[in-house]
Amino acid sequence: MEKIVDRFQDSLIQSTQDLIRIKSVQGNPEPGMPFGRGPYLALMYVLALADRFGFTTKNVDGYAGHAEYGHGKETVGVLVHVDVVPGGEDWIFPAFAGEIHDGRIYGRGAVDDKGPAVAALYALKAIKESGIKSSKKIRIVFGTDEETSFAGMKYYLSKEPAFDIGFTPDGNFPVINGEKGILVLKLKKQFARPMSGNIKIKSIKGGEAVNQVPDLCTAVLEVVAGQEVLINERVEEFNKKFGNCLKSEQNGKEIVFVMKGESSHASMPEDGINAISLLMLFLNELGVIRDDLGDFIRIYHEKIGLEHHGESICCGFRDALSGKLTLNVGIIDCNTQGVAVTVDIRYPITTKVDQVRDGIWHALEGTGITVEQTDHDPPIYFPEEHFLVRKLLHAYAEATNDHQSGPMIIGGGTYARAAKNMIAFGPVFPGEKELAHQKNEFISIDNLVKITKIYAASLWELAK
Repeated sequence: MEKIVDRFQDSLIQSTQDLIRIKSVQGNPEPGMPFGRGPYLALMYVLALADRFGFTTKNVDGYAGHAEYGHGKETVGVLVHVDVVPGGEDWIFPAFAGEIHDGRIYGRGAVDDKGPAVAALYALKAIKESGIKSSKKIRIVFGTDEETSFAGMKYYLSKEPAFDIGFTPDGNFPVINGEKGILVLKLKKQFARPMSGNIKIKSIKGGEAVNQVPDLCTAVLEVVAGQEVLINERVEEFNKKFGNCLKSEQNGKEIVFVMKGESSHASMPEDGINAISLLMLFLNELGVIRDDLGDFIRIYHEKIGLEHHGESICCGFRDALSGKLTLNVGIIDCNTQGVAVTVDIRYPITTKVDQVRDGIWHALEGTGITVEQTDHDPPIYFPEEHFLVRKLLHAYAEATNDHQSGPMIIGGGTYARAAKNMIAFGPVFPGEKELAHQKNEFISIDNLVKITKIYAASLWELAK
């Protein structure tokens, strides 16, 4: 099958570029498009491609769709997604152009998860063209809202038969045998006291997705004449300390602040620079805001600050299997009436979610800040001796001659949570930097071809 994959390498590359060019960020629902036009167009693209390859396809009410090949009572499933997080700022090349530079395909979704989705489809094409017969059906399911709620996949699985075994190409090699729990909380405070003083904050806005470290945050301040000198001095001091990340512009009585950070996946907040937390640090250091919002900023600084692991907000848990809890402030929305901060937490597999919630509630007790849970996915774990872990680990080792690397547990949340006997399998190889949700996301052409060959061999191993 490897020679077959080599034969259609050019088409594999072109299809990946074409899919990246579809801006499939979740949008407003439309008839037949429950997650907006972008994810729908991406779904239609992959289903049309699967049709051309001669697979049986089905669109399940715009929530998801599948391509199927083979016969048998059992089904091997591959769960992929064609939606992406927003592009973000400061890309070297456009986020939705699919341009090739130095042997790499750049674009949002290149590695998470459009490149692997196309690779899985071409892997199935390689099996079909090889002429070998399997004893199981193989079905690739294309989800449309993995980055937000999994609602599309849940809807799909309520309408279609479950899988017997399978994987999602949305993690790391050699194989992912566990994923931390995911808890999303909204911290809210309504302002009772009117804003006062020489400096008033009219708004703070930042972040586009809770599972992404925000790379931009803005604040609008109203200032009394004469305070500009103080503010300019503080901006200059801050930029000396943190590397010219803060810009300010005066417009009459208002000053607009723009804080630049560095995007990364929320499960690895240490790989990014959180623009929201940096701006809250600056506002706290101004030290002249003495109203309810000023209290909130102070509490944010004390309980969250620039930390990544929740130590100061009483949820700094860790275990030997999966490491430290991570905490990412993904979105802030603040006006003169109140503030809401949305937080993404990835907690260790042996920790109970009640321990995390109780710790945060205790830390914020008496502050007037309410804590609302908006989403929760418990951790998953497969022991190393589990047959699916062993099968995929063997397939990877045979394809790469890497017999040293072992299973791992990640903080990311994948479609492995959506069905039984599913685990994440690639596409990131050992030692490679994780580029999901980061600016300048790319997949190398060599890796795209390599993972296609690995997925073809693995699917055959599971289906024969």
